[in-house]
Amino acid sequence: MILIDGYNLLWAVKQTGQTTGLPDDVELCRILGRYLKQIGQSGEIIFDGIGPPDKTGFDNITNLEIIFSGQNSDADTVIEDKIKANSAPKSLTVVSSDRRLRDAAHSRKAASAKSQVFWNDVQKELSKKEKLDEPTQKQQGLTESETQQWLNIFGIED
Repeated sequence: MILIDGYNLLWAVKQTGQTTGLPDDVELCRILGRYLKQIGQSGEIIFDGIGPPDKTGFDNITNLEIIFSGQNSDADTVIEDKIKANSAPKSLTVVSSDRRLRDAAHSRKAASAKSQVFWNDVQKELSKKEKLDEPTQKQQGLTESETQQWLNIFGIED
C-alpha cells in the first residue's frame, strides 16, 4: 500500500521545471492510478481540505482511493493516523517530502520516498511499454497456408 501526500506530490511535480502538460489534482490521480495498476499495487492519496464541490472527475480511477482530510484536519494528520493504525506498517510506503511524515513512517518501519523521487519513478515506469500477454502466433502473423485458407473462406482470389 502506498500512502501519498497529495498536494505535496503535486507541488513537487510543478517544481520539475516543466512548463507544459502539468497535471491538476484529477489528472495526477489518473496518472497514479495507471502507475499503481501497472506495478500491481494499491494506494491512497490524501489531499488537504474538502476538495472541489464536483468530485466526479475522481470517479473510475483504479487502484487509488482519493481522500480529502476535511475542514477540521489536514492531510499530514490523516496520513500519520493511517500509519499508526496500519496492522502491517512494513508493507507501507509513504510518499511525502515532509520530514514529519517520513519520520512517522520510519518510526513504524514503513518505507518512505520523497515526492520528487517518487514522481521520477512514476514517469520511468509509465514510459515502459506494457507487457503484452499475446500468443506468439499473433505477433508472428499467419502462415502462408492459414492465409490461403482465410482467402478461400472469404472468396478472395490471390
